[in-house]
Amino acid sequence: MASEATTMMKPCFDINKLSYQIFSILESKFLFGFDDPRLFATGNPLEAPVKPADRFPKSSSAGKVRILSIDAGNAVIAAVALARLEASLAEQCGDSTARIADFFDLAAGSGAGGVLAAMLFTCAPDGRPLFSADEALRVVSKNQRKFPSAMRKTIFCRSGGIYHRIFGESTLRNTIKPVLIPCYDLATGAPFVFSRADAVEADAFDFSIRDVCAATCTENKTVEIRSVDGRSRIRAIGGSIAMRNPTATAITHVLNNKLEFPLANNVEDLLVVSLGSSNSSPTELVNIAGENAAEMVDQAVAMAFRQNGPMATSYVRIQANFLGSRGMSPAAAEKEMLSQRSVDSMLFRGRKVSDRTNGERLECFCRELIAEHNRRKGCSVSTVMIKPTVTPRMSSATSSTTFTSTAPAPAPAVASL
Repeated sequence: MASEATTMMKPCFDINKLSYQIFSILESKFLFGFDDPRLFATGNPLEAPVKPADRFPKSSSAGKVRILSIDAGNAVIAAVALARLEASLAEQCGDSTARIADFFDLAAGSGAGGVLAAMLFTCAPDGRPLFSADEALRVVSKNQRKFPSAMRKTIFCRSGGIYHRIFGESTLRNTIKPVLIPCYDLATGAPFVFSRADAVEADAFDFSIRDVCAATCTENKTVEIRSVDGRSRIRAIGGSIAMRNPTATAITHVLNNKLEFPLANNVEDLLVVSLGSSNSSPTELVNIAGENAAEMVDQAVAMAFRQNGPMATSYVRIQANFLGSRGMSPAAAEKEMLSQRSVDSMLFRGRKVSDRTNGERLECFCRELIAEHNRRKGCSVSTVMIKPTVTPRMSSATSSTTFTSTAPAPAPAVASL
């Protein structure tokens, strides 16, 4: 009888052991993002527990990749934060010509945030960014009376003359640093991310910046755009539907793009600032749903940065609450937004009000950017290796490939906007 009981208990233990191993593998693959070979060991997994820190590859010592992410939503709020950050960077580094693009390696933006990212990272004829953050803020503020904060009614949602006046004939290849701008492609029924890295690789992925902005901002109707060579066509609807908060997409791009970011193996190798939008009106159901999705992304990213210890200032989320009237001046918006207490998203714990303001967090993150900027001046190892803007073109008469450089498009006068 005892031997029969033993026979019945043994499969039960094996099943529990197998279930534990399966759970551990799934957890490692889908929660932590890579395989741990020890999970496939034949021994009892309970005898050799895996520490959370061991699930990640070790961080490199070659510096950190700097990521800027801008939510879809109120363009004025994000522009105010960027103007403040750029002014602090210029002051601390002692260079009045310093620009946001000088201190970030990649920019991701959705909706109006994508337009801001394009304004700050598109290359002008002199090789410098097309707009400073302060100039971008003036353009947005000058036109804010023409549109409410709801994205579907903003001037950025119309693919009319303002896009051409801002960007001219610039394409994705004319950005100084990598940019990621999402939309939703109705033709494929899936999100599509406009990327400089793809545009440099193939003509079929190079789109004009004005078309990219139209695609990421439209919400009340579809916009059909074509690549520069006419081979790719997208039936796009706004980026806020595809991904209101593009931070996770930007991080994923960096950690998997080993050609441009060869030393980025872990979130410890990143410096990330994410700019949120103000709260929407209770009647804007689509935007409310989008903000909930953006908050979930924030929670997931914050959890990833906390795996190996406190986040410190490696990941900063600036989430502004609803700011007074939509017609408030930039100075008033800056004062109110920067004085608000920042909010941390805690997984399964909701949102926690921080003891620091948005302004204090921006200043702290500014110091991190300056430290990384100074570190790179004396370092022989390149943290980032941006793909050069060259276009391989095949002749129909020969199998040889020639390379031609792509010159930046003419820049418009900021005063005319």
